[in-house]
Amino acid sequence: MEEEFHNHMRIPWHDYTRKSLGHPITEASLSEKASIIGRTGIMLLSCGTGAWRVRSSMNTLARELGITCTADIGLLSIEYTCIAGGDCYTESLCLFNTGVNTSKLYRMELFVNKFATNCKKMSGDELHTLLDQIHEIHGFYSPPFLGLAAAVACCAFTFLLGGGPIEMFCAFLGAGAGNYLRAKMNQHHLTLFLCTAASVALACVVYTISFMALKSGFDVSIHHQAGYICSMLFIIPGFPFITSGIDLAKLDMRSGLERLTYAIIIIAVATLTAWMLALVLHLKPMDFLPLGLNKFQYLIFRLIGSFFGVLGFSVMFNSPLRLAATAGLIGAIANTTRLELVDLASFPPAAAAFLGALLAGLLASMIKTSIGYPRISLTVPSIVIMVPGLYLYRAIYNIGITSINTGAYWFTEAFLIIMALPLGLIFARIITDKTFRQCS
Repeated sequence: MEEEFHNHMRIPWHDYTRKSLGHPITEASLSEKASIIGRTGIMLLSCGTGAWRVRSSMNTLARELGITCTADIGLLSIEYTCIAGGDCYTESLCLFNTGVNTSKLYRMELFVNKFATNCKKMSGDELHTLLDQIHEIHGFYSPPFLGLAAAVACCAFTFLLGGGPIEMFCAFLGAGAGNYLRAKMNQHHLTLFLCTAASVALACVVYTISFMALKSGFDVSIHHQAGYICSMLFIIPGFPFITSGIDLAKLDMRSGLERLTYAIIIIAVATLTAWMLALVLHLKPMDFLPLGLNKFQYLIFRLIGSFFGVLGFSVMFNSPLRLAATAGLIGAIANTTRLELVDLASFPPAAAAFLGALLAGLLASMIKTSIGYPRISLTVPSIVIMVPGLYLYRAIYNIGITSINTGAYWFTEAFLIIMALPLGLIFARIITDKTFRQCS
């Protein structure tokens, strides 16, 4: 009876295997083989990976099972057809929500890569039991720990954007509270708009309370309020932004456009919420006060800030700490290179973002085999910190106060960087991955 109250119904996967219990999957019916392929695809899609990887994995299993598979993949759904001889079997599967889970993605890629050696002799029921176990991999981390991860990431983000200790401290508290609330609301499966708006609002309010307490107790400058934008940057949808670009590069238009739309929805809700809070709380996106550091000090602190920023975001993607630290090292090198190119070589921000993402992709390709984790689990967290959330917010803020020219300037800057980031990863993949650069 409980199922009647759910908008999305569960699929009884083990019902597919009742007629062939004990027989290897290679001897099973077309519908049973298709159930394994479809469930693998929808579980990969639930981890946040793009359509190209989902389709490639489904095709790998189909070849091992001696059938042909075609799939149409979106953000939340898959429609696929399996063909064997003169028989066809078509099915439609969907998710009730999307997210990022790099740990589950790693387990699913192991399942696909080792299917030929470990799984072909297993029965369909045994395979679904194995997939049941992988499906149960939820978040490694509790809401308080995810709040801490966001606090660390946004604190580091604040320095990288030009903020000092006061802004970093207030952003630490605001982002921690905001992401804690979002994690708790996600546990209760609350809707995307509510989770985004509530968590951003709490982050801004906590930042403001912290700043006002410091201002009244220590008479700090009003200019330190500028960091309130940084306290909400944990909401930036880096994974769908980047994977949308990769899907579009592989002409997976449906998935690419749906992912891009999803990311834009989050950005729109977050920036509009923050803008309204700024009007209520009398906050303005001012420029940060100069920190007075020399070039060598900036270099060292940028390396440290980039490492902890990427580490925090990677933990929010449910990465094990070893994977998160590896992504942090890649991000420290790539993001610091990007910032130094802008400061020392006067590169345009979009060109520097492209080179930073390219470097991150090349580094991930070099070390992915030795650590065993999927490339996307390294590359996307390492460049999420480059997504121009500050620019996007300033664009919405200025348009909201009818300063259209200034808003258009920030939108243009953000748009160029957002285009450059997936392009950098795409070209890194083209350089290092033969299967990706071919269209076959």
